[in-house]
Amino acid sequence: MRPIRAAVGATTINPELLTCAERLQYEGYLRREETIATILALAKDGAAIKQIVRKTGHSRNRVRQVLRGDRGDVFRTRQSSLDAHLPLLDAQWAEGCRNGAKLWRRLKSNGFRGSQRVVSEWATRRRRAEKASDQQLQKVPSARTIARLMTSARDHMSKADTVTIAAIEAGVPTLVAARTLTDRFHTMIRKRTGADLFPWIAAASESLLASFASGVTKDVAAVHAALVQPWSNGQTEGQITKLKLVKRQMYGRAKIDLLQARLFGAT
Repeated sequence: MRPIRAAVGATTINPELLTCAERLQYEGYLRREETIATILALAKDGAAIKQIVRKTGHSRNRVRQVLRGDRGDVFRTRQSSLDAHLPLLDAQWAEGCRNGAKLWRRLKSNGFRGSQRVVSEWATRRRRAEKASDQQLQKVPSARTIARLMTSARDHMSKADTVTIAAIEAGVPTLVAARTLTDRFHTMIRKRTGADLFPWIAAASESLLASFASGVTKDVAAVHAALVQPWSNGQTEGQITKLKLVKRQMYGRAKIDLLQARLFGAT
């Protein structure tokens, strides 16, 4: 995410442009970054995980996550109750209605069930965004959103998403390589070309998909057989699913003979 933020241009955050909720998240992010820097500095000096835990007071799991490269976004992206009403809000804002309470009353008459505070925070954020300079806050999409956009057709994306993905592709070429390898893997599975498996593993082992390639390598015989053999355990899995469905319909009160009778009856 750090290279992605740099590519998008979201490396500068002006705290004066943040709402109260965003400021709390930003302060927490700064504390986490300080913790990460301390742990990495101790690890660089050769300290073991147990020693880092003893010196910093953080849990072993947290230290291990940091050493494995775990990082968190500055802001948590979550669905808002305003999402369905944003077109109406934008229209009211364009007409000159800038009062949060007045906007909330108009939304409420159109079925909005949220609180006035949500609308007021939106209005505050909108006013600050209009007054912001060139250093205004830019939010980077979440990793899940970026993964979806990177694997979506350009015709299905908005102009803003297209510009964002173009900037990420130009600044983080390793993501482009990972996407190409993902497409190659999907094609290999669909066309069942077993001869492409080992060249793909060799290429993926040197990319962001190295962990996935390592897992495929550990069970490469089974993966290769799945590509070249006509056999499938789909029928077995389907029968197991049907058995579990019939069992759960009886709320755990069935004996083996009753379950057998019901299963044959369902067949």
